[in-house]
Amino acid sequence: MNRLSTAASAYLQSAAHQPIHWFPWSAEAFARAKAADLPILLDIGAVWCHWCHVMYGESYEDPALAAYLNPHFVCIKVDRDERPDVDTRYQRAVQAITGQGGWPLTAFLTPDGEVFYGGTYFPPDGKFGRPGLRSVLERVADLYRTQRDKVGAQVTALKNALAPSLDETASGPISAELLDRGADAIARLFDVRHGGFGSQPKFPHPAALRFLLARWHDTGEEWAREIVIKTLNGMADGGFHDQLAGGFHRYSVDARWCVPHFEKMAYDNSELLRAYLDGSTALGIARFADVAQGVVRWIREVLADPAGGYGASQDADVGLHDDGDYFTWTLEEASAALDGDELAVAAAYYDIGTAGEMHHHPGKNVLFVATTLEAVARQTGRSIDEAGELLERAKQKLLAVRLTRTAPFIDRTRYASWNAMLAGALLQAGAVLDDEWATSHALLTLGRLRAEQGATDAIAHTAGGVSGLLEDQVMVAAAALDAFEVTGDGGWRQWAEGIMLRVWRDYLDPAGGGLFDRVREMAGEGMLPMPAKSVQDTPTPSGNGIAAITLARLAEMSDDPRWSERRDQLLASTAGSASELGLYGATLLLAVDWAVNPAAHLVVAGGLAAGQAASETALPLHRIALRTYLPRRVVQRVGSASDVAALPVAVKGMLAAAADGPRAFVCVGATCSAPAVSIADWRTTLQAIQQPGRG
Repeated sequence: MNRLSTAASAYLQSAAHQPIHWFPWSAEAFARAKAADLPILLDIGAVWCHWCHVMYGESYEDPALAAYLNPHFVCIKVDRDERPDVDTRYQRAVQAITGQGGWPLTAFLTPDGEVFYGGTYFPPDGKFGRPGLRSVLERVADLYRTQRDKVGAQVTALKNALAPSLDETASGPISAELLDRGADAIARLFDVRHGGFGSQPKFPHPAALRFLLARWHDTGEEWAREIVIKTLNGMADGGFHDQLAGGFHRYSVDARWCVPHFEKMAYDNSELLRAYLDGSTALGIARFADVAQGVVRWIREVLADPAGGYGASQDADVGLHDDGDYFTWTLEEASAALDGDELAVAAAYYDIGTAGEMHHHPGKNVLFVATTLEAVARQTGRSIDEAGELLERAKQKLLAVRLTRTAPFIDRTRYASWNAMLAGALLQAGAVLDDEWATSHALLTLGRLRAEQGATDAIAHTAGGVSGLLEDQVMVAAAALDAFEVTGDGGWRQWAEGIMLRVWRDYLDPAGGGLFDRVREMAGEGMLPMPAKSVQDTPTPSGNGIAAITLARLAEMSDDPRWSERRDQLLASTAGSASELGLYGATLLLAVDWAVNPAAHLVVAGGLAAGQAASETALPLHRIALRTYLPRRVVQRVGSASDVAALPVAVKGMLAAAADGPRAFVCVGATCSAPAVSIADWRTTLQAIQQPGRG
């Protein structure tokens, strides 16, 4: 029987009606395979995955296929969002066989969970240059039944190949040279014509953009600034960016950012939100703030839970043969929604015509910025202001019509790591965009995460779900430090400290250094006991990289030497991978940046004591500090003796100046600015330190 009806995962629930006798990932499934001596079919996918939907409709809902599968295999289905630890290991195994991975992942295992064959999407019959699923199943079943020695040899070869590949750490010196080499490696992949990196498909790499922005700030080298601007503008212009509702899709299938895979992910949007906020504050480009506001709007209207927390994703499709139809437009559909003047402007600006971009429906248009508003105004014989007003009216009408369509599924699952990423990004957005909802909801979310953790500092991936994953711990700790900077409440910093102490105790590899992706020596079925230490951004930021940055921030927020010692120890065991990974090692490169370059402390002292009304000057000084771009920035509010005790020595020396009223100052290394008394003085001080090329 199918055992998925009680699963918490939306992906597993979506298969509960299928005639396949699916098991969730469980000891029961492996025990069944061992007892019956049957191979395992492992399907790993996600509720937002288009080709997972296709394989459902073509194969897994077919009673004839089920009639073959059920007696010959034990079938296990895994949600890759719910179990990233399972996905990491089996993706790597299938990649070793085929040279590629992705979703759906289709792996064939021994009853012990060892891979001996696999692939991704298999059509029901041979097409797209791929073997048909039924023929694959028959060959695999026969291989397992009649050539057990060959299966064993394949298992052994894969295990020998996988063990070293799952450990991505490499020791090396921590130096500024790593930053130069990493920046050069990223720059070599830059698409000069369209922005972004590589050709197609094209994925966003927000950590790489933030790293290059930091390099520009420190060195003043214009090429780094140009890469960031070209890429942020290219992504914002494309159909990869939802031109109507805000937010970004998962990736672009073409080099121009025009045609996306339409699913929207919480983690992508959190990191892209930070990239656009940094672009806005560092470069002074107002358009980037507008794009960031759109991301916040999408999070608020689609993902946010009023009680705190955020959903995981928005699907691309509604039905099997739908490929982004919710988000795209025929000329007839646009004409029915708009009056003649609005259509003239919108059609020119978004290139809405009879020949669209979607292969499954050539009349469907992806909305992307095809030209400038100035060009549209000239083309249609209007002023720029008039064209802008018509375009805005058209956008609102198109969105209103889109909202009447059957919307793709929204996965409301609250994953701790992704919720923390969104909360941290929204805290930055609240300061930069002056958005009170963003700030208050992010703090509400972090408060809910903290309440759900129970009596320990251990963070579960979902409430009541799997626990012991590194990414949840370090992402939550990082967001807690963001909350500390925004509120000045030392409880947030103490929470982060407690999490990172436990991370060091439970995840550190005592032999080779680096942090495991699961609690050290954590048991589990199949390949789960295989140790893995990831330093790549794939596509969420590296757990080891975020851990190193969090340790670096804690080192700057106190005079406790443990944090800097652990930062350096962690980086020494991973730095050898940083520059070689380049684009995929950007988070680790950002961590190295924190270790080799001085941080800037923006301290607001006086007038902010807990339980007292803040002075009219203190709060604006603090808000200005939070809006200031600096690549390694620590913002601290000081209003009590306990706050002072946690400050680094260099910063403590400046606090006497705040005895007569609120003061703000910047310390970089052992050098501090004169205290700023007025808001104007504070702006002048910060503008001086923000000049590029000072690093």
